[in-house]
Amino acid sequence: MITWLRRLVARLSGTAELPADFTGELAADEHVLAVSRTSDGALVATHLGLWLPEGRRIGWHLLSKATWNNGVLTVIEAEESGDAGGAVLLRDQPSRRLQLTESGRLPDVVHERVNQSIRSRHHRDLPGGGAWFVQRKVPGQDGIVLQVRPDRAADETAVAEFAATVVEQLNRAKHQN
Repeated sequence: MITWLRRLVARLSGTAELPADFTGELAADEHVLAVSRTSDGALVATHLGLWLPEGRRIGWHLLSKATWNNGVLTVIEAEESGDAGGAVLLRDQPSRRLQLTESGRLPDVVHERVNQSIRSRHHRDLPGGGAWFVQRKVPGQDGIVLQVRPDRAADETAVAEFAATVVEQLNRAKHQN
């Protein structure tokens, strides 16, 4: 019943239809934006994130990078590795190559959604390496989160200490306005 209803709503609203072999479970208010196929199954882009063929969703705010080239969508997912005074520390996972057998609008939607989640970004050089400071919108939530992604050679402790200082300064500036 719900699958039939979702298909009807998809047709009426002009959104993409969820494939029959989709193994994930969408949130009640989750809208499908685009669908593509890989040899492993469906890739589904919703307003909350990108569903991988194994039925796991990556929120747009946790996609560090997505590139589209010669039929391959390459994504780099970040995992939250800690907290630094309110900033979220991230660690990039190895890139994942998804050979699309049918791309449709999915590469464009992924590119658009990843970029739309970013409000600002700045790279800061620090002793032993630097870090990216990225303010992002988390899909389905109000507000902006500060994410900090240390460069590979960076001292993560030094980055975390600096990030906590940045959060303190941002909070001070917010309260002065």
